[in-house]
Amino acid sequence: MGKGAVYSGKNVVQTQSYGAEARGSAAKSDVIISDGKIGFPGVRKCDILVTMSQTALNKNLGDLKEEGILLIDICTVKNIPEIKAKVIRISATETAKEAFGASIYANMIVLGTLTKLINKVNKKAMEKAIRESVPQKTVEANIIAFRKGLYFVTC
Repeated sequence: MGKGAVYSGKNVVQTQSYGAEARGSAAKSDVIISDGKIGFPGVRKCDILVTMSQTALNKNLGDLKEEGILLIDICTVKNIPEIKAKVIRISATETAKEAFGASIYANMIVLGTLTKLINKVNKKAMEKAIRESVPQKTVEANIIAFRKGLYFVTC
């Protein structure tokens, strides 16, 4: 998202943290996107929280603004507490498995949905960022998954 926003002419700050394990461990990325200068590089309360696991939701829900948006993968997040924020549910993991035979593409489906939601990042810029960020042999599958996510905002 951050790279696509830069390619769309936005100012961006992105921070990332990962668990000690390689794949499948806890991961968190904060992205600030602005048309103007960014005065502070940290996210105090987020406008949008994307969670692709129950653990991530439980750990990070307190960081979401009361009037924010919670985007969840309903295949991997089952218990959603009552909140004032708008909740958007998509079945990214199931769709990735059906379309590609692998759940690993769920993140690109979520990225497409997020791109549509925030409407601040040019779709072509996101595709350029994807092409530069994923292994060459998976570029086309990742682009297709991203495009699927663009049309997922339905519930």
